[in-house]
Amino acid sequence: MKIEALPTQIFRAQENLIAFLIKHIPLTFVQEGTILAVTSKLVSLEEGNFAPRKMGLSPEDERAQKKALVQKEADVFLSETKFFVQLTLKHGLLLPSAGIDESNSEADHFILYPKNPYESAKTIGLALRTHYSVKKLGIILTDSHSSPLRVGVTGIGLAHFGFKATRNLIGQKDLFGRKLKTTYVNVLDALSAAAVFEMGESNDQKPIAVISGAQGIEFTDTSSPEEIQIRPQDDLYFGILKSTH
Repeated sequence: MKIEALPTQIFRAQENLIAFLIKHIPLTFVQEGTILAVTSKLVSLEEGNFAPRKMGLSPEDERAQKKALVQKEADVFLSETKFFVQLTLKHGLLLPSAGIDESNSEADHFILYPKNPYESAKTIGLALRTHYSVKKLGIILTDSHSSPLRVGVTGIGLAHFGFKATRNLIGQKDLFGRKLKTTYVNVLDALSAAAVFEMGESNDQKPIAVISGAQGIEFTDTSSPEEIQIRPQDDLYFGILKSTH
């Protein structure tokens, strides 16, 4: 597998994202079986999905301003945890602050999550399949998140289009002939983590990554969040989530 992150110009609010991607992804980079990872922040900026910040506030008022916005944006507000961070559910993900981002905002706004990331991924995927004349092309909208009991952030797939997000290994045999009973491979987040590592986290200015040569990818013409999301009450960690809500 090869991943190449692409440097771009700065993407500005309400700019045309598909035109921006076509401008910065050379034709020779996209073949049958390519997957393109795009930071979800570009979708939010194209949609104008951001909120202005009131400046000059006291630290307490700044925290109150953001907390009110988080409560508005979250699908479920779970609790406030350490360092005044709010733990939330948003678009099927367990996230601090409903995914609201304060970094790399040209106008110093709060950048919110895309309104409908799966529809956005589909729109991008269909347009780019046509432009690059390929049938097997996947799209990932990426973000970064923290993991419990781990230092640092890793990439995660907020939405995908054009390939199966998981690989079902139930019924296959392990090295000693025992059948696997519950094992799925999380294809979406594995690819996202690798892509975001190459794209960078600060001022790298590489919001696109081209993934080629990945093995075992099942390309499709449709994608759905149901492929990857688990209802909280069915999740292995539901007991922890329930205790915080």
